[in-house]
Amino acid sequence: MKATEGPEAGNHTLMTEFVLSGLSNHPELQHMFFSTFCFIYITTIIGNLLIFVVTVHPSLHTPMYFFLRVLSFLDISTASIVVPRMLVNFLSEDRSISYGGCATQLYCVVFLAASEWYLLAAMAYDRYVAICNPLRYAVTMNSRVCLSLVLLSCCSGNVVSVVQTAWVFTLPFCGPRRINYFFCDIPPLITLSCTDTSSYEIQIIAATVLVIVTPFGLILVSYACIISSILKISSAEGRRKTFSTCSSHLIVVTLYCGSGTLIYLRPKSSNLQDTKKVLALIYTAIIPMLNPLIYSLRNKEVKEVLIRMMAELMNK
Repeated sequence: MKATEGPEAGNHTLMTEFVLSGLSNHPELQHMFFSTFCFIYITTIIGNLLIFVVTVHPSLHTPMYFFLRVLSFLDISTASIVVPRMLVNFLSEDRSISYGGCATQLYCVVFLAASEWYLLAAMAYDRYVAICNPLRYAVTMNSRVCLSLVLLSCCSGNVVSVVQTAWVFTLPFCGPRRINYFFCDIPPLITLSCTDTSSYEIQIIAATVLVIVTPFGLILVSYACIISSILKISSAEGRRKTFSTCSSHLIVVTLYCGSGTLIYLRPKSSNLQDTKKVLALIYTAIIPMLNPLIYSLRNKEVKEVLIRMMAELMNK
């Protein structure tokens, strides 16, 4: 960290690295946190790889499971960007991260989170077509359309991430280099800026509306149409079976929307910093771990294929 002087202000600090404060400053909790999040990370990797392997089975070659494979890849990537460094910091006295490393981590986290949100909207559209227009499902959701939706989600996430990362790292940083967080994210970084960030905070709120609220609105419209179609089914068993294909997706959307919105709609609120850490843990560590459980335990087809594959392995 080097000190420089600018003509427009007094002493400014040129940041060459930051220090991540982590989840807690209590040394006696670090080993417990390490064990807990090591288990969470291993469970996340195994669970999502298992989903990936199971859904490539020929009987599951449908758009829904194609999107689920992409979701598993995004979840593994998100957890791998955040959790391993967090594990190292639990056991290390040196919690520093370089300026470039911090920018890279921020870009990756925002890119993966935004891409996942747009993907969840695409998955809602898939369920809408499957339930509301079943006769045209195969034509509407062909492989080209599915691939295009995934690419559009990733391209949109990339644009959002490039813009947000560039804006954050053009801010002048001064004063303490300690980030009161366990990874490089927008809210804790802008608190280190020595300039007025009110206009930037408005831009973050606008980006939150674009990335989270707008897709969530599209998801709500899709499910309003889905529920309307489900209510028209005469048998109670038919309604239950049809809605069961959507319930897993609704659980994930609710968790993701709740945590993301509360973090970014009030980006510089210092009195909510500990709460934001917990919310950030939800979408960077907890949701990636829970997604395989949510989608497999509540999905009859996935469970049947998994049991079949395990039986085949045992018979070899």
